[in-house]
Amino acid sequence: MAGSVIGEGLTIEGELTADEEVAVHGTVRGVLTTSGPVHIAAGGVVEADVSASSLTIGGQVTGNATARDRVDIQAGGRLIGDVKASRLTIADGASFKGSVDMDV
Repeated sequence: MAGSVIGEGLTIEGELTADEEVAVHGTVRGVLTTSGPVHIAAGGVVEADVSASSLTIGGQVTGNATARDRVDIQAGGRLIGDVKASRLTIADGASFKGSVDMDV
């Protein structure tokens, strides 16, 4: 994978900005903004507002999610927060609590 990886056991607090793909296997708290896609792995924890081209959630996200394309919550993934995206998929076994705005 090309891009930035937040590894297991690593915690980042503050404002994280990237121009590429970001994969979160650790913990991010604050704000995460990238022009590329964001993937939160099964062990990843994000306590932040996320803005990206697309967002794939396999771990836990607490915060608002904004994606220019789509937000995918995978089986075992959990999102607590509002979603603003043109497409949203929630897999069987995923958890979502919040509101959805698809008017983007």
